[in-house]
Amino acid sequence: MFNKILIANRGEIACRVIRTAHKLGIRCVAVYSEADANAMHVAMADEAVCVGPAASKDSYLKMDTILQVAKETGAQAIHPGYGFLSENAPFVQKCQEAGVAFIGPPADAIRAMGSKSAAKRIMEEANVPLVPGYHGDDQDPALLKKHSDEMGYPVLLKATAGGGGKGMRVVWAPDEFTSALDAAKREAINGFADDTMLVEKYLTKPRHVEIQVFCDQHGNSVYLAERDCSVQRRHQKVVEEAPAPGMSDELRKAMGEAAVRAAEAIGYVGAGTVEFLLDEDGSFYFMEMNTRLQVEHPVTELITGQDLVEWQLAVAANQPLPISQDEVQIKGHAVEVRIYAEDPDNDFLPATGKLEYLRTPEENRHVRVDTGVREGDEVSIYYDPMIAKLIVWDENRDRALQRMSQALAEYRIAGMKTNTHFLKRLIDHKAFRDAELDTGFIEKHEADLFENTPTDSQTGSRAGSQSANPLAMATLYTLLKQQQSRQAEAIHSHDGTSPWHQFSGWRLNEEPTHVVRFSQEGTDQEKIEHEVTVNWLDHGYRLTLDGHIMIVDGKLNDDRLHANVNGHNRNAFVAELNGHVTVFTDQGAFEYQWQRPDLDSHDFEEEKASLTAPMNGSIVAVLVEQGQKVTKGTAMVIMEAMKMEHTITASVDGTVTEIFFQTGDLVEGGADLVAFEAEETD
Repeated sequence: MFNKILIANRGEIACRVIRTAHKLGIRCVAVYSEADANAMHVAMADEAVCVGPAASKDSYLKMDTILQVAKETGAQAIHPGYGFLSENAPFVQKCQEAGVAFIGPPADAIRAMGSKSAAKRIMEEANVPLVPGYHGDDQDPALLKKHSDEMGYPVLLKATAGGGGKGMRVVWAPDEFTSALDAAKREAINGFADDTMLVEKYLTKPRHVEIQVFCDQHGNSVYLAERDCSVQRRHQKVVEEAPAPGMSDELRKAMGEAAVRAAEAIGYVGAGTVEFLLDEDGSFYFMEMNTRLQVEHPVTELITGQDLVEWQLAVAANQPLPISQDEVQIKGHAVEVRIYAEDPDNDFLPATGKLEYLRTPEENRHVRVDTGVREGDEVSIYYDPMIAKLIVWDENRDRALQRMSQALAEYRIAGMKTNTHFLKRLIDHKAFRDAELDTGFIEKHEADLFENTPTDSQTGSRAGSQSANPLAMATLYTLLKQQQSRQAEAIHSHDGTSPWHQFSGWRLNEEPTHVVRFSQEGTDQEKIEHEVTVNWLDHGYRLTLDGHIMIVDGKLNDDRLHANVNGHNRNAFVAELNGHVTVFTDQGAFEYQWQRPDLDSHDFEEEKASLTAPMNGSIVAVLVEQGQKVTKGTAMVIMEAMKMEHTITASVDGTVTEIFFQTGDLVEGGADLVAFEAEETD
């Protein structure tokens, strides 16, 4: 076994590898960019070396620099994690030439699977079922369209060098083909420097089921059950679970053996994943092979009791696989979700910023959190916005999903948009609980899954009973917080009995009263105003909000609120950041902004007929010209941010008056991209 390894990655996966390596007594060298100088993986490693500026191409993708660090630190092997250099055949070749072990497959296996079209040909020869399609070298757009027309729509355009949903488009009708092909090729060039495409028949209700395979250098191969990754957005996995619901032993054996044939056909070594599309009739088709450890590998670990990173290290050190196929056991059910800094209700737009308030569920034998960030860390524009992976295990699927629902309720992040509440709605959805799974699940149930902050949460009609009213809790928190502040002032004052230190709502010849005003972002980002009248009682407060009267009292210990609302005891967690009060309840998180009495909350700024960048990123394409007339919904600019393309469209009809950026330019979030004169309407 190795004494020291270098981890050529960052974030969650780097921390994950370090944990197993340290368990085995292996020292770890971390590499980091200037943006990651204070990152968690740097702190966990035994040594850490800066390899360049923030941009990946100048740091984590610098092959020669990383190899030089390995030599200088005496690292005997390099673990690439996933992403970055994990499936880079030239890097594997360089490692071999430098005498540094690569903890992954050989370069030839990566090359074989690196091209989706070449992979299809290899799989066909290995008797692995394929989806009907065109995988040829002739990339004439007319030929691609001809094959699509002959197959019949819908078809799937896919970059042969792609992955993670990049360079992929579903084409539903012939007249959409050209624009979809252009977009897919453009995304493929930007992401992989290769715009070669393949075309496949698009199955309308497939499940995405993948098989975890492992091969050693002694000719041994096993498959470690399967994972269902059907629930996706933008062709990226949202929920992964193992084993796949409804999977029979016979089908598992057939898919597993096909996956092993696929791996053996390319002389595979190490951890790999063979991905299949599973149709309604039980037929399955090879989609691709990922020649690395997958993001979702923990669910396989939890149902098999194996540490796959430990397996990777052993195989790279020329040790045989620890168990044979007959010894593989499956116990219970595991589910994984990825906690992202993103806004699901705004087309999953990635978010950036500081994690100023972060609380995670307690880890135990049922709950696991794989993360690479801590409270106070930044979610940067330079890398994937994943905050953590949340994984749960229990004896069966129903119990595992219940644990996941509870764990998501306990995953509390404030001050930044995340997908935690979207994930909870998804996990709690009846169709998901009933395992009615296919790759179109999110689109099919979007009316249920994409609810913004409830506009009627102040009445409790959606957020639960009146006693669970989040606005009442936000008001109580504000009152208790002010009371604590006055008490602290009194302690440090020379006159602690001064009435100026009291917070009692005192009024001359009037009942003690106070008005608290909040604003809240509702559906379509419109602002909702709330006004709460507070009357002091001998014990607690009487709140009047939207015609409802509530009697509240409670205690505040740090961020934990113990509330009594209308005689019902409730517990909640509350985070206050920059005037924003976020109440975390069993029904979700509710964010309010306290409108201070001396501030005029009216927004006098008129709506601009301009297009602004939703976040920091780069311009991929400008689709309009100065002086061009556009209609509402016209695509104007395509941006790339956090590895994803975002199309900026016109909000109104009008004429383009000025273009502020060109292709390749870097822009900051909020910057005006295009200005135009809005067409006058009656």
